[in-house]
Amino acid sequence: MEGATTVNWGFFLVRAAIVFSVLALLFLSQRFWYRALWRVTANWTSTALRVAPRALYVTVLLLIILSAIDGFRMGHGRIIPQANMITVFAGLWFSSALFAYIAVKSVRGIDGVWRLFGRVLRAKSESARGKGASGATLAKAEPASPGVEALQDPSRRYFFRAATAAAGVAPFLGAVYGFAEERLKYQVRRIEIPVHNLPPALDGLKIVQLSDIHLSGYMPRAQVRRAVDMANDLGADLAVITGDFITGASDPIADCIDELRQLHAPLGIWGCNGNHEIYARAEATAQTLFAQGGMKLLRQENAQISFHGAQFNLIGVDYQRERNSGGRRQQTLADAARLVRRDMPNILLSHNPNSFNRAAELGIELSLAGHTHGGQIQVEILDHRLSPARFITDYIAGLYQRPLFLPAHGDRALRGAAMPDDKPTLQPSNPSALSYLYVNRGLGTVGAPVRLGVPPEISLIVLRTA
Repeated sequence: MEGATTVNWGFFLVRAAIVFSVLALLFLSQRFWYRALWRVTANWTSTALRVAPRALYVTVLLLIILSAIDGFRMGHGRIIPQANMITVFAGLWFSSALFAYIAVKSVRGIDGVWRLFGRVLRAKSESARGKGASGATLAKAEPASPGVEALQDPSRRYFFRAATAAAGVAPFLGAVYGFAEERLKYQVRRIEIPVHNLPPALDGLKIVQLSDIHLSGYMPRAQVRRAVDMANDLGADLAVITGDFITGASDPIADCIDELRQLHAPLGIWGCNGNHEIYARAEATAQTLFAQGGMKLLRQENAQISFHGAQFNLIGVDYQRERNSGGRRQQTLADAARLVRRDMPNILLSHNPNSFNRAAELGIELSLAGHTHGGQIQVEILDHRLSPARFITDYIAGLYQRPLFLPAHGDRALRGAAMPDDKPTLQPSNPSALSYLYVNRGLGTVGAPVRLGVPPEISLIVLRTA
């Protein structure tokens, strides 16, 4: 018990440290830009001109903070009525100001290291010259060449000034582009997935998947309607939505589900809850609204669906927490074994892709998930794609696979290949039978209303016989 308590306190301390660090960075970034504004306006001759931008900055910042508080308020009351544009501006400003602050500080840090390195080299050079004199008295010590310094320092100084300016501006330009352009560039991705023991009658079954809609100030209802229209144009047999209909308690979940009910699919519209339904305490509300719209939200439930005379088993679960309220790790899909069928293929709707290892262990042939947004921002450096989602999961976006019935513990995720042969004790009896996971990149955004390198996605999944 003592060891478990220590682990729990450690978990909470780590979380508290992360939260404190983020808040500290937000505060320092705002302080940095306010001081920059103060310096810029300090030389302005008119008192009114100096005071006006500073007062405007503080006023807008207060409105942004109040708007952020609105997002955490339980219930429907708002401190600032109709604060959608303020909410959008808040996300853009805080995120871009934070990254710009980090970028500027990084450039200045590199500049400082460069200067320190130069001083160390000069000190070593002077020491070597002193030893080279062999104790003899020099007729006249040759002074350090100020001309060289005068020639070198300006170029270094100008370079780092330009680099600092670029580092400060780039995040703001990127945020504007990610908000105005890529955030709304919906893409349809068609994926063919070979399913183990798929009956021939189910070959070619088409499933359209939407995920992470996040209807909010960042995602107006009209954009949800556009995504639904694009999904309907695909002519899918089955439509699924894998959670996160809204972001916070003040967002209109009824409006989101009213748009989703316009999806057309002969085999129906099915869904599961995400973590933001938990935060908004809207899990039961979502289930009720789905039923009223003629749809079905699966909550630790399954349903057998017939298609061309064959059947498959559709399973849906609420968001799968990986830790309990005490901070201890817990098994995902703990009560899902009873929902799995052995006489037909199983398809799982689970918002959290980290449930995939357990799903494969249970013998579920296909899992559909979301949650990650693909990281929202993805950059490629030296042939490596860097994404914030990598901090929370191995399953960032796209298609993954692992052997069916493989034990869920003690391994890492693999993309595009089965497990290696260097773990014979973990191999299932039939290593050729694979379980697949597809992680949808989502439609909406959280935090900053920005997508860079990760456009919103509408998935069209086509089942094929393995």
